[in-house]
Amino acid sequence: MLSLFQILLLILDVVWFVIIVQIIMSWLISFQVLNLYQPLVAQVWNGLNRLLEPIYSPIRRLLPDTGGLDLAPLIVLLGIYALRIVIANNIYMFV
Repeated sequence: MLSLFQILLLILDVVWFVIIVQIIMSWLISFQVLNLYQPLVAQVWNGLNRLLEPIYSPIRRLLPDTGGLDLAPLIVLLGIYALRIVIANNIYMFV
C-alpha cells in the first residue's frame, strides 16, 4: 500500500511540474520572450494546453469571469498541494 501512495505522490509531483512549466511558458509568451511562430515552441505550447485543458475546464466553469486573469492553474496547484498534505498525513494509517 505504501508503494501506491508513493506512486500517487510521484504523479502529483509530475502534474505540479507540468503546470509550473505551462505557467512560466505563458508568461514568456506574453512578454514576447518566446514566439509561437517557432515550431518547437508552438508544439510544446499546444501539447501542454491539450494535456492540462481537461483539468482546467471544470474549474474554469465554476470560477467567475476575471477578464484576462486565469485562476484555474492556481486553484489546481492549491488542490495538488492540499492533496499531498492529506496523503502525507495519512500514509502511515494504511501501512
